[in-house]
Amino acid sequence: MSIRHLDHTAWDAVVVGAGPAGLACAADLCAAGLRVRVVEAGDRPGGRMRTDLVAGCTVDRGFQVFNTAYPQVRRRVRLDRLRLRPFTPGFLVCDDGRRLRFADPTRAPRQALEGLAGGLAGPRDLAALAALTGRDVLAPATLLRRGKDTTTRRALARAGFTDDFVARFFRPFLSGVFLEDQLATSGRFFHLVWRSMARGTLCLPAGGIGAVPQVLAAQLPYGTVSLESPVTELTDDGVLVDGDRAVTARAVVVAAGPAAAARLLPRLAVPPYRTVTTYYHLATRSPLREPTLMTDVRGRFVNTCVLSEVHPGHAPRGHALVATSALGGDLEGREQALRTALAECYETDTGDWDLIATRTVDEALPAMPPGLPLSRRTRLGAGRYVCGDHRATGSVQGAMASGARAAREVLADLTVG
Repeated sequence: MSIRHLDHTAWDAVVVGAGPAGLACAADLCAAGLRVRVVEAGDRPGGRMRTDLVAGCTVDRGFQVFNTAYPQVRRRVRLDRLRLRPFTPGFLVCDDGRRLRFADPTRAPRQALEGLAGGLAGPRDLAALAALTGRDVLAPATLLRRGKDTTTRRALARAGFTDDFVARFFRPFLSGVFLEDQLATSGRFFHLVWRSMARGTLCLPAGGIGAVPQVLAAQLPYGTVSLESPVTELTDDGVLVDGDRAVTARAVVVAAGPAAAARLLPRLAVPPYRTVTTYYHLATRSPLREPTLMTDVRGRFVNTCVLSEVHPGHAPRGHALVATSALGGDLEGREQALRTALAECYETDTGDWDLIATRTVDEALPAMPPGLPLSRRTRLGAGRYVCGDHRATGSVQGAMASGARAAREVLADLTVG
């Protein structure tokens, strides 16, 4: 086989993948003065953070929200460039035909009383919620990371919540966060997530979630990212792109998704991943005149939202875009069953809603059982590194933090070298 050089530069580091982990790693390496090349198989940066235009609508690759409280986000992203719009500080719970509201009592105290009046929470649960939130917000993050780990279900029981409140409040809401409905995820990770939600604001960029990696990529030196350049093999002195184009580098950082990373690094152990499917419906009128998430106690979906109420530009004028996510793949008959559930929860007729897109994400989030390390070393051997949410936690914060750790380890090795 004849091998051609993609370019004639001997790079200090080549980063495989332009998702948030790879872009964070590349940014730190470039800031340190290294010559860096990012090679991305897709036609744009982002990986799983991708947005498409479908029927005049802004459609993400699965429903994703942007949390302004993540430390890596605050450090790296120019928020003004995203034109963010917030969701309501709280959510609605669909419970046997009733819509009960949970509102953050620190931000919307009057609305928070509706949850008490509607029977969603009693005095005991409200007191436990205040204590939990206060501890997680005020305690140092290092203290939360070092706590004794257990499942989220057991952590909530220890915090004093009733089984009924967990079933109607935490389980539906956290199903959309962890992409599993048994509350089997690490309680330590739950506390960190709860802390970030209480401290930050859940938002949606004007251009969809794909705008985030676009901003990150734009901050790199011009020409750093090479798109439509799939890496087929790692070599002794770099990588092969498309099987016959060589990129030479002293260090290779694999920041691709878990399946691609495991293919390039056969000895790499990756955790199982959760799958989620999001259905995008276009309606002629909005079924809910507020930018609020809704969960379902019966588990027919994990969450639903009228995206055009958050950002009107997400749908054509005079229409509403509704995104609804459910665990697992696109099962036969699921979309029709969802219409029935959405008609009940939105209290409207969904028969004329137009299904414009279905997005199934097989590698949406890694499974995070108790005892899972919140951060892992990225160095696999001489000149070989790997980063991504499968090396940290299943979040944008985790992916970027893993990329930052990879950059530190690359810099340490190349400096010694």
